[in-house]
Amino acid sequence: MAFEPPQRLVRALGETHPEGGAEWLDRLGELVRQAAEVHGVTVERVQAPGGRSSLVLLVRQAGGTPAVLKLAPPRARPESERAALAHWGGSGAVRLLDSGREQGVLLLERLHPELSVRSLPEAKALLEAAGTLRRLWVEPPSGHSFETVAVRTERQARAMRAEAERDAALTPLVDAALAAREALLAAPPEERLLHGTFRQSKVLAGERLPWLAVGPDPVVGECAFDLARLVRDRVEDLIAAPSGASITRRRVKRLAESLELDQERLRGWTLFRAVESGIRAHRVGRAQDAELLLEFATWL
Repeated sequence: MAFEPPQRLVRALGETHPEGGAEWLDRLGELVRQAAEVHGVTVERVQAPGGRSSLVLLVRQAGGTPAVLKLAPPRARPESERAALAHWGGSGAVRLLDSGREQGVLLLERLHPELSVRSLPEAKALLEAAGTLRRLWVEPPSGHSFETVAVRTERQARAMRAEAERDAALTPLVDAALAAREALLAAPPEERLLHGTFRQSKVLAGERLPWLAVGPDPVVGECAFDLARLVRDRVEDLIAAPSGASITRRRVKRLAESLELDQERLRGWTLFRAVESGIRAHRVGRAQDAELLLEFATWL
């Protein structure tokens, strides 16, 4: 099956996993053919612009029911995503339709990829997104193998330190972010299964429920870690606003109160995650993204 993968996916894999990503992209046509055959589906089209870590195909099952076939390289942890979606069972998240017949391939219910909560006015979008996120925060399954917040952020912290060593101008923000992480991990509250990469664009319109989350990179830890990514949604608008800093602080307060979380813990994780994302963007040469994120971090 010949097709061109979305450029967004090609660029992202080139930044994060240049060697393995290129190999996976080279095999993608054959992988799609095999997956469609195994699941008995007919491919309609590639969803574009799609995601940064997987290929999303709009398909039809044998009876004509619309669905989504998602293929991801091992680095994107697709089996972890499968386990999380199975545990949520369609509550707050897209429903998993397969039973793990093929590694790296997920068959999912089809939502409306063209309509996310990001299309709503900002205040309404934050409200709907937060409500969706609340439904995902459940106890992880016993004996789970999900990565923990402590483990994931330790790996990120090492990369942050290394980048700061190469560019001393980054050191103050990196030091602040790492100090916040250390304090937060000293006495974490009760752990929950988290989406891991939650933001407005990850919440799509559905048929069963008005809004459902997609694309988790699940992790087990405290809820404030998950909510922190939502705080900086539409960061470009926040930076452009004359009162962006005060809007950000009010957003932290409002989101923490609406989901009954500790405001200071949310602020701390928002700082860490903003700096980590900014440093990562700096490392791969996305200078504009890095500048926006690191300026945002100074407001926290």
